[in-house]
Amino acid sequence: MGLLQKAVETYDCHEREYAGKYIQDHTVLAPVSHIVTRGNLEVTLDEDGHFCAAMMMDKDAPKIIIPATEQSAGRTSNVFAHPLCDQLSYLSPIYPDKYANYVENLTKWFLSEFTHPKLEPVLTYVRKGTLLEDLERCGLIQLNRDGFPENKNLFVCWRVLGKGEPDACWMDQTLFQSFIEYYRSLKGEQNVCMITGRQTRCAQQHPKGIVAFNSMAKLISANDDVGFTYRGRFSEDWQAATIGYEASQKAHNALRWLAAEQGSRAVFGGRTFLCWNPQGYGVPKATSPFKKEKSTEISIHASDYQKELKRTLSGFKNELPETADVVIAAFDAATSGRVSLTYYNELMGSDFLQRLYEWDRCCCWPFYQFGIQAPALWQIVNCAYGTEQKVKNRVELKTDDRVMRQQMQRLISCRLDRAMMPADLMKRLAERASSPLAYEKNNRELILTTACAVIRKHRHDRMKEDWDMTLEPDRKDRSYQFGRLLAVLEKVERDTYDSDTAREPNAVRQQSIFCQRPLYAAANIQKQLERAYFPRLKSGSRAYYRNLISSIMENINEFPQEQWNKPLGETYLMGYYLQRSALYTKKNNETEEHNHENSAE
Repeated sequence: MGLLQKAVETYDCHEREYAGKYIQDHTVLAPVSHIVTRGNLEVTLDEDGHFCAAMMMDKDAPKIIIPATEQSAGRTSNVFAHPLCDQLSYLSPIYPDKYANYVENLTKWFLSEFTHPKLEPVLTYVRKGTLLEDLERCGLIQLNRDGFPENKNLFVCWRVLGKGEPDACWMDQTLFQSFIEYYRSLKGEQNVCMITGRQTRCAQQHPKGIVAFNSMAKLISANDDVGFTYRGRFSEDWQAATIGYEASQKAHNALRWLAAEQGSRAVFGGRTFLCWNPQGYGVPKATSPFKKEKSTEISIHASDYQKELKRTLSGFKNELPETADVVIAAFDAATSGRVSLTYYNELMGSDFLQRLYEWDRCCCWPFYQFGIQAPALWQIVNCAYGTEQKVKNRVELKTDDRVMRQQMQRLISCRLDRAMMPADLMKRLAERASSPLAYEKNNRELILTTACAVIRKHRHDRMKEDWDMTLEPDRKDRSYQFGRLLAVLEKVERDTYDSDTAREPNAVRQQSIFCQRPLYAAANIQKQLERAYFPRLKSGSRAYYRNLISSIMENINEFPQEQWNKPLGETYLMGYYLQRSALYTKKNNETEEHNHENSAE
């Protein structure tokens, strides 16, 4: 019940400010006993119930709030009319069953002690039975020769003149309150609500449509009475759980509101991830890098990146109280009728922020012109499992929805539950980064940098190692040193290319062999360099690269000879990246060229 309790708490905190109130570019929070739906036709009546005008509602207009009973809110093929606004088939006597049900329900509300001035004009007009003819006369619908409309499901909402402001029924707060009190007065079965702990009227049905992708799916349902749902444990649905009607309404309306708000949700592969504070404090998304906003300064050095992260952490701590709750939940619908809670966690605000900070502190790497960054979780999944697809004029990595949603939830769990980086995910990224010719140039670089960030996090989690993001020439790691050697062999060949040469160096083309048999592949590549490429370099550059290769081989020779030609570990990618980056750094190049010329003289 943790999720529903937090959802009710969220509703109670925001009811006065947001319930039933329209805010531009935001989804409205539906009051209790109301739903939010799309209106098609707006009919205007005068205070005596006479037809005045009608118009089609804009398709881009915000959804409207309408009263709804338990049965009408969850109706499918059964006849359950909404109390006030409804489809054409419920408002015309040409559909007798639905029409009778609508008139009966509206009459009961009108005759109750909780009536409202707008009800009588609507009831008077509907009893005349002329809605279809009036709409046809306005050119809004067409009737066939039998008098039936082409689309009986068009949704009608009312505007009543002279009965208080505003005229629109879907915006009248007093009308909302009228129905809430009326529906609350109806008798129902009493039991203990497992959310609030109070004796109250229990919900017989629960609302649907928490997530927009599956508008018919329910989070709580017990309509299967053939033995499968209860699995022999219960004979009646209430024995499993009893939830108060108002608590259910508040919880589902709050979850629907949160799931529709762009600032609170993230959707990956059809799975909706929510992250919020019940009191309304701003919280960072659990799926995004831990940055309050994009910085204009690029973090080139690790120390700058750490300072930026600490500033971000401090900024969020100033806005989010230390003891404030942060709720993280993920929803997915396996079928069109059922939505499941696939992940749930509650954390204190300080703990939540600290875990995001710790992840981004370890899972980061230099991303060329963007500086040091932590890759977004979806980027990690795309680099590990995505296939190249053309999007407009670019080739991007895209992952199948089924894989995306599972892996995203897996990474979120690792991030928030302080679990170790999955070894299989790290190995898959390393394998992809070792086959660069399988991808477009931009994608191969993205895979490489993402793989290095994940490897760094994996080594920290498993071996408690802290890897620098600057080159360490003397690092005692065989794979790292071989990665450096690969970068130098690649750079030697590239230095002989013209600017328009599209050919890939032998080091890149043989990288998949190099990571399996490094000494063998390095010898082959070096023979090709000696024969075809070293002679093209200036004498100073030749001497520099040969000295650098010799120093790397000296580091490799410190390891036992039987290890030299064994397959490389994933850390070779880090050595490869950092050595290549150092070779391409403009400042280093200028210094090296100066030294080369001096040595040549």
